[in-house]
Amino acid sequence: MLTRMHIQNFKAWKDTRMVPLAPLTVIFGTNSSGKSSLGHLLLALKQTVQLADRKRALHLGDENSLIDLGTFADCVHGHDLGQKIVFSLRWRLPQTLTVRNPLNPMEVFKGSELELSSTLRADKNGQPETESFTYRLLQGDAESLAVTHRRGDRTSLDCEPLKLVMAMGRKWPLEPPEKFYRFADRTLLRYQNADFLADFALQAEEMLERIYYLGPLRQSARRVYQWSGDTPPHVGALGEHTIAALLAATEQGRKLNRGPKQKLQPFDVFIAGWLRDLGVIDSFEVHPVAEGRKEYEVLVRTHAKSPVVKLTDVGVGVSQVLPALVQAFYSPPNSVVWMEQPEIHLHPSAQANLADAFISAVQSNESGSARGTQLIIETHSEHFLTRLQRRVAERRIEATDVAVYFVRREGASADLEALRLNLFGEIENWPVNFFGDEMGDIAARTLEAIKRQAAGERA
Repeated sequence: MLTRMHIQNFKAWKDTRMVPLAPLTVIFGTNSSGKSSLGHLLLALKQTVQLADRKRALHLGDENSLIDLGTFADCVHGHDLGQKIVFSLRWRLPQTLTVRNPLNPMEVFKGSELELSSTLRADKNGQPETESFTYRLLQGDAESLAVTHRRGDRTSLDCEPLKLVMAMGRKWPLEPPEKFYRFADRTLLRYQNADFLADFALQAEEMLERIYYLGPLRQSARRVYQWSGDTPPHVGALGEHTIAALLAATEQGRKLNRGPKQKLQPFDVFIAGWLRDLGVIDSFEVHPVAEGRKEYEVLVRTHAKSPVVKLTDVGVGVSQVLPALVQAFYSPPNSVVWMEQPEIHLHPSAQANLADAFISAVQSNESGSARGTQLIIETHSEHFLTRLQRRVAERRIEATDVAVYFVRREGASADLEALRLNLFGEIENWPVNFFGDEMGDIAARTLEAIKRQAAGERA
């Protein structure tokens, strides 16, 4: 799970400051304020990890990528190539990482969290280049071990408190950093006790590979879906693989429950239950159009006594929320799922119920083990937040497991304000016009009614 994030000079963000993240993190904000840019950087990092070219510091994307961010100049705050993009990510490790110095058995370093900080600049051609990166192994807030790799006239590699020892006959120059997080193989081979540095890079890769994204616009429902038995890694940014993912998880016998001591259910039954609890349908099933065929149809019943119809013949809200539900529970354990506007096209009551589904997603178990899913939700829904506040007050979820942020645009830069959610579900620093000027609208309507009534008008 990501525990902290800090971004400087990326798109609308001059400086986010350190942003603590929770299992359920919710981001509100005005249109074009910069909310989405936070997730865009994570996607760029993920696709860089997946890129075969180790020399490219940051893969900004193309038509075949997770995201296409244009050029480095497009991404740097103020389009100023004299600025450097700086970011820091801290995450909780699946298990404690132990580093042993093979040259000194007394030197053992342990940590439950790892932090990667990277500084990117423009090279002479305006392409991203890694100036430096630092790994910190932490136990709580206490630093156990730190290593910094820096590009320069003389590339350097500094490690504290463990001292790297050069191997005999390997006095070749240090290679510069690879991508934004990697040590070159020749650099590692230069030392007798640097193997753990490859482990740091591997941990960063595994964390970024477990980031999944669902965009604000999902694919429209189809009358027929194709599935050949494959297992997609995710539902897709447009939700295009949703039905394939649902079928794959069900075929594999995956079973989930909504939390500790709750009944385990097959994946498709579990998702259907949530659709029903959202209030958007009464029943939901996926069937092959004929035995032995790879074509499938999604059949729903909107109300208990209504006929069964195809997904295409009901309100668009069902097809839009289905990818959000499937992705929240389909992703592998310890995943980070970033969603934009999962509540789109939903009735206010369904938006509120969606908060319950996402609380369940971060608390759910699969085959007897906690899934450890982290959700980062961009939303405009007041109803979603109100339900979330209620569940905190009811202790259905602890206040410490929820983080709420509000993004506003201050001139050329975005500003991120952390909202203090107390254990009673109250927001202690409610922003001005958080959801528009509701009180102003009520007051103006009342005054206008008084004036018109005084003029003799009647309802």
